[in-house]
Amino acid sequence: MRKLEIFLIFAAVACSKGQSTAPIIFAPVDHFDFGKVVAGEIVKHDFEIQNTGNAELNIKNVSASCGCTAAKPEKSLLKPGEKTNINVSFNSANRLGEQEKFIYVITDDQKTPELKLLLKGIVVDKSVGLSNNVKTPKFVLMETQHDFGDVEEGKVVETNIGFRNDGQEVLTISDVKTSCGCTAALLSSKTLKPGEKSNVRIDLDTSKREGKLTRTVTLFSNDPTEANRTITLLVNITKKKQ
Repeated sequence: MRKLEIFLIFAAVACSKGQSTAPIIFAPVDHFDFGKVVAGEIVKHDFEIQNTGNAELNIKNVSASCGCTAAKPEKSLLKPGEKTNINVSFNSANRLGEQEKFIYVITDDQKTPELKLLLKGIVVDKSVGLSNNVKTPKFVLMETQHDFGDVEEGKVVETNIGFRNDGQEVLTISDVKTSCGCTAALLSSKTLKPGEKSNVRIDLDTSKREGKLTRTVTLFSNDPTEANRTITLLVNITKKKQ
């Protein structure tokens, strides 16, 4: 009986060693080509990072190969199965020609302690680019202002604002920001081929607010002429009816 107990102990230890836990970093896409941009434009892109291991992944540091590029993780600790984004921005001011910028993600993944991401594209001079008819996207917003009118406090109002790509290259919406937590914006599509249309759905929550209110929604794109487009929202919030 004693021998059987010893055998079972050794078997349990061997089994536990075979089932060691460890974090594993994984990037579904480790590169992004932003195409052609005019010097001075800021390119933004989010790289998705996943923890496919069975232990918590610690993102210790994120750095870039150039001072013109900034990178920051949205979360530093990822539980097994969790994911986050590495927010990257590249300032093309004072740069021309082909660009390759690397982002280094340092973690406690023993097998891949350093994950390398690539951001690349071509920066063209504005005057040269225009004279040589460089193909670029063109972001056209159908409506730059929307008035909800009189709305009873507590209600959530909604509108859809259309936009299209009148350029000759793919238009990419890299980010959408609202001026208030009471406003939410959702894109039906982030990338548009030349001639394609899309829309952004905007919800405005009037809870705990009153009187005339002005809020904004800003869309960021790779349009080299005017990258940012802002939608102004107007509403007059009235008291609830008794």
